[in-house]
Amino acid sequence: MTLDQILAAAGLTGASTTPLGGGTYNSVFRVSANEGEFVLKVAPGDQPGLTYERGLMATEALFCTLGSAVAPVPEVVYTDRSGVLLTTFLPGEPLLERSGADRPSIRRQLGTTVRQLHEITGPGFGYPQLGLHPTWTEAFFAMYDAVLADAGRYGVRLPKPDLARHAAAFDEVTRPALVHFDLWDGNVLVDDDGLSGLVDGERAFWGDPVAEFVSLALFGTIEDDPDFLTIYGIELTDAERLRLAAYQAYLYSIMLTERVPRGSTDEAFETLITGALGRALGVLA
Repeated sequence: MTLDQILAAAGLTGASTTPLGGGTYNSVFRVSANEGEFVLKVAPGDQPGLTYERGLMATEALFCTLGSAVAPVPEVVYTDRSGVLLTTFLPGEPLLERSGADRPSIRRQLGTTVRQLHEITGPGFGYPQLGLHPTWTEAFFAMYDAVLADAGRYGVRLPKPDLARHAAAFDEVTRPALVHFDLWDGNVLVDDDGLSGLVDGERAFWGDPVAEFVSLALFGTIEDDPDFLTIYGIELTDAERLRLAAYQAYLYSIMLTERVPRGSTDEAFETLITGALGRALGVLA
């Protein structure tokens, strides 16, 4: 469908669209209509991608539907099976772009909000769009194997950690929590009143809440963020630190692999990711 056909199907009138930057996979537009302001996301169709990127829009719709009940998350207005999602528009700008923001206050607000999201429990473990597993250990090991297989398809050489020797640490996770898994500063919105939104939940899964701490401290460690951790209410155990390192290695492996289908040539960024991956793998060795 064309954009006009999508907006008509959603019941909007007098609508105009403006492309929004920041999307690395889907096409994203701001929509102004008689009915209000919205955000429209359209999947790329047959564009090459990673295994977990199949059916992302349905997962984002699920995240928004569940998350908006407890947190400042966009509400679903319209979605369909073709990879279209129309949501409400949230105020604010990415924290990444707000140099004058009160960061300690924002991180404390995030601690409360993320904890509320993690209280949402799913029917199984893993990516909803790929089928769920009965245990987190099985789900995460399959997720990691999938990205390694993707790397092989794209000619990216990645080290494979021996996760099986740490299986007992993953077995500790018995409740499938809703995990956004992409809460870096570009997806955290703030305005003059503080935290105003969490967006781009397309990479969400049901799993270990500790996995959330990777993107919340991208290329760093969440334990250097007492403002967040104190309000969230957690002191990491040795087993949780080990799992966190595995989730870091998983995300950084994704980031290195996706550079190929997306045509990235930023060597400095590749070096940054590779260094972070090496540090995470060192914890697992």
